[in-house]
Amino acid sequence: MMFLAIRGADPRRFCWDAWNVQGQYRLLRTPAYHFFPKALYERFHQEVVLWGRKNLGCHDISPPWMSCYLEGAEQNFHGDLPHGPWSFVFSLTPWKQRTFLGGETLMLRDEALDFWRMADLSHGMEQDDILEAIAPEMNRLVVFDPRIPHGVRRVSGAHDVREGRLVVHGWFVNPRPYIEGPLRERELKSALGRILRSVDEVIQAGGFELDGMVSFRFTVAKNGLVSRVMLLTHSLRARGGDSLAGVSDVLEVVQNTIQRERFARHSSISSVTLPLVFSSRNESTPR
Repeated sequence: MMFLAIRGADPRRFCWDAWNVQGQYRLLRTPAYHFFPKALYERFHQEVVLWGRKNLGCHDISPPWMSCYLEGAEQNFHGDLPHGPWSFVFSLTPWKQRTFLGGETLMLRDEALDFWRMADLSHGMEQDDILEAIAPEMNRLVVFDPRIPHGVRRVSGAHDVREGRLVVHGWFVNPRPYIEGPLRERELKSALGRILRSVDEVIQAGGFELDGMVSFRFTVAKNGLVSRVMLLTHSLRARGGDSLAGVSDVLEVVQNTIQRERFARHSSISSVTLPLVFSSRNESTPR
């Protein structure tokens, strides 16, 4: 990355918003697409979007921010709702050569989110037992459920924007099936109906509510048979009933229903990334 001369007065240097919300956020930020050369930014954008389509079933990203953390900069714990089903942070920080302390992404562990049921209360507990710290290493893409309370550990020792914690971040949005090959989305409609009916039966039988998103990838052969059904990721959370068993049962029934599907014949194989979004406030919605 190229930076303008430190003593210069080029207008391009004045791109940072010093964002400060007392007790919550303190950092420098700017829209990433304004900072980078157009061709460079578009290549980055396309790569991240393609990754999201293949691995999450999300077809786009929100306009990403670039943030720089200098002395005293931090984000206290918060949840990002309802920006998108997945958050991402892509680091441009030369982490191994850094001269500052702090800057890790902090996330509450499940043991803290469901403390009385999951925490091991037989011994003492310290910060690492409650928080997961993820270093913003150069070229690392971190993707996480934005509902989980998260933040950024306060930075100490960085005073130059060329040496601070530098990241590009945003949200994956617009979940819907991503198909590579001749299979068409309309061919998935009946399969989606069967999947959701099976899931609703599990939810009704288990007496729980379901929120979150799950993504599967599977292959459809030329003869229409399904193979290689793989769970990519999920953020499903159940409330009421046996919630842990409920999520496990839902994942199993989705995988089994996909495996049994039969599609029309085509001239070549297709690879499908199928996202399913569930909300206890609304009907389960495939997108």
